Amino acid sequence: MNKPTYRRNRVLVTGGAGFLGSHLIDRLLERGDEVLCVDNLFTGDKSNIDHLAGNPRFEFMRHDVCLPLFVEVDAIYNLACPASPIHYQHDPVQTTKTSVHGAINMLGLAKRLKVPIFQASTSEVYGDPSVHPQPESYWGNVNPIGIRSCYDEGKRCAETLFFDYHRQHDLSIKVARIFNTYGPRMNAADGRVVSNFVVQALHGEDITIYGDGSQTRSFCYVDDLIEGFLRLMDIGPEVTGPINIGNPNEFTIRELAEQVLAKIGGKSKLIEEPLPQDDPMQRKPDITKAQDVLGWEPKVQLDEGLDRTIAYFRKVVAG
Repeated sequence: MNKPTYRRNRVLVTGGAGFLGSHLIDRLLERGDEVLCVDNLFTGDKSNIDHLAGNPRFEFMRHDVCLPLFVEVDAIYNLACPASPIHYQHDPVQTTKTSVHGAINMLGLAKRLKVPIFQASTSEVYGDPSVHPQPESYWGNVNPIGIRSCYDEGKRCAETLFFDYHRQHDLSIKVARIFNTYGPRMNAADGRVVSNFVVQALHGEDITIYGDGSQTRSFCYVDDLIEGFLRLMDIGPEVTGPINIGNPNEFTIRELAEQVLAKIGGKSKLIEEPLPQDDPMQRKPDITKAQDVLGWEPKVQLDEGLDRTIAYFRKVVAG
């Protein structure tokens, strides 16, 4: 009698050459999955996945999710979309298309294959919140015609599509709302606050803060975030989300800048610039649902996470 052949789980990760996507792929490969990484390399970088080139369970495909994709997989993680204001405002029409057309194409693929699909949504769906901290039940306060709306409204529309496919086609969906995430493989030039501050300080440049730095953010280390992704995807189909995945410890932007300066040293000073349009004044996740449903909460706090991130950027800056 022949022994049954074990078939590995084949997982599609769109945006897989990006900061979050590449870390997710590492974890999927570690647990034995096969991974198809799809990325058009608009903001993704092949250097994030170069270390996987010889892995027989890893495959890279250069493709734009705005175009249909015909592959055979067992699960889909949809992470494709520019995620920093500098990048998503560079071509706002394309940003909206990536969120909306990309979601339609990936949902269509999941529907055809009858496989579960994960959407990397964002805390930006809450806009400049009038409720603090933000629970998943909060509908948000988004400017639909502002310079950030290509991303905010694109992600909100993607969530709409996911839940309509779930209701109309009984598709198994998972939606995570990501709060500010940082760690190794962040793009040094993507304009996000942690990478900005660290790179400026390492170069001995003054650190730019917008407004007076009193606006708040909650920073989640990338390893914790990816653990939340996996737990949400692995739990039963009755759990769809949306679920906030983030670190509820809240810091002002000025506190973050001062902490980075204290760790790196040097003569950098804090320079204030005007606050960008529609920049949220406060952002903090209510993670009660993640704790209760997924048994998840972040383990790496800002002090330790910054040490790891600074060590990574020291190597980048040194070339």
